[in-house]
Amino acid sequence: QVQLVEYGGGSVQAGGSLTLSCAASGIIRTINAMGWYRQAPGNERELVASISSGGSTNYADFVKGRFTISRDNAKKMVYLQMKSLKPEDTAVYFCNADIMAIGTVVRPYWGQGTQVTVSS
Repeated sequence: QVQLVEYGGGSVQAGGSLTLSCAASGIIRTINAMGWYRQAPGNERELVASISSGGSTNYADFVKGRFTISRDNAKKMVYLQMKSLKPEDTAVYFCNADIMAIGTVVRPYWGQGTQVTVSS
C-alpha cells in the first residue's frame, strides 16, 4: 500500500521560514511528478509547486521567488522550502505524487496534509 506522509508544518511569524517534507512509502515501481498543494478555509485546493522526475519545476505565481521545491528520488521524498512567509500562506499543505505501485498503473496519491500558520 502506497502512502505519502508530510512533515514540517507549524506556526511561524510573517517573514519567517519553514520547510515541508513528504516521504513516499510502499511497494513503488515509479514516481513521476511530485508536488505540493494547499487549501485555506473556504478556498479550493490549489497548486503551489510541482517537480518532474527529471527535476523540472513549476511554481504558482504567488510563491515564485519565495518557495523552492526539490526532491530526492533515492529517498522517495519531496521538499518545499518556504521563505518570506506571509499570513496569506496560511493553509493546509498537501503532498501529491503520481506513483506506479507494483502491479498497477500510475495514479495520483495524496498525503494527509500538514497545517502551516503564518501570523502577522
